[in-house]
Amino acid sequence: QVQLVESGGGLVQAGGSLRLSCAASGSIFSINDMAWYRQAPGKQRDLVAAISSGGSTNYADSVKGRFTISRDNAKNTVYLQMNSLKPEDTAVYYCAADVQPGWGRPRRDYWGQGTQVTVSS
Repeated sequence: QVQLVESGGGLVQAGGSLRLSCAASGSIFSINDMAWYRQAPGKQRDLVAAISSGGSTNYADSVKGRFTISRDNAKNTVYLQMNSLKPEDTAVYYCAADVQPGWGRPRRDYWGQGTQVTVSS
């Protein structure tokens, strides 16, 4: 069993910062890509940022220059530093990880439960 637990969401004023964390635990042999997605009310879930096991990153255009994704492989944890937040960043943020749960077992995606980020104007 693999679990992803997010933390760090909350309410912040426009222009402020938040740091999200997501720790993976359980039966983990290896983790490949890790990512953050977000879903605003009435909208689809969209990719915010992703990072490979080697540290390569990619970002949605809407967050480039404001958000930074990073990871600590020793802790199986991914972070999202969010600066210069805007009201349109308001959403539930989910982390996801491509995990091989055991030797010889197939990889699959796991998701966290989500954490609310609200940016007031």
